Amino acid sequence: MNLNKVIKNTLRKQLGLEVRRYVPASSPTAQIVSSLRKFEIDLVLDVGANEGQFASAIRNGGYSGDIVSFEPLSSAHYSLEQLSKGDEKWQAHSRCALGDRIGEVEINIAGNSASSSLLPMLDSHISAAPHTAYVGKETVPQVTLDSVAAGYIAKSRNPFLKIDTQGFEWAVLDGSENVLPQMRGVLLELSLIPLYEGQRLWQEVIGRLEREGFVLWALQPGFTDPNNGRTLQVDGIFFRVD
Repeated sequence: MNLNKVIKNTLRKQLGLEVRRYVPASSPTAQIVSSLRKFEIDLVLDVGANEGQFASAIRNGGYSGDIVSFEPLSSAHYSLEQLSKGDEKWQAHSRCALGDRIGEVEINIAGNSASSSLLPMLDSHISAAPHTAYVGKETVPQVTLDSVAAGYIAKSRNPFLKIDTQGFEWAVLDGSENVLPQMRGVLLELSLIPLYEGQRLWQEVIGRLEREGFVLWALQPGFTDPNNGRTLQVDGIFFRVD
């Protein structure tokens, strides 16, 4: 057995870690960055940024264009601001939730922060990930993407919209009717079963984006129930293909 196999087997057995090559076939980040490069994306609107995990991943993966991140939770937004300060092409928008109207809303804070949502969480989510159960609420300003994005995309040739809003994707799209036609690509979560009360499932979301002129480019692993191996959620990447 060669050294690479020994290291991989040791990491898998002792630490539960899987080491893979950084190529689109085996790395979700490499796949996204490769796709952004293919369509010459020069701006990523990072909706539901949490503490900046997605933006950091694509930046470290080789994406060199502009990033604007949006995050509603006060603690996560503070971390996002601190992280983005070190990158002159990454801006954290003022704290807000994105939706279909302007006003104030209450967001449910999840135990793991990243699963926080404006929608009630269903038992299907909690049973698969008990640590994500809600632990509090927070009031936050809500805006639409149409109301805040114009200045960011004015100089962009190929903007890209990433939405990670835990079941609230449909409302974000409703508030992006003027902006969406200008997007070259979209990445969002596609739930295969209801995880949040009132959310739209994968068939409806794919159908809506296809009607908007997008083609499903890739599917990536998302949320899997560790109790039975069932896939609950995947990430869908869409592009306008000339």
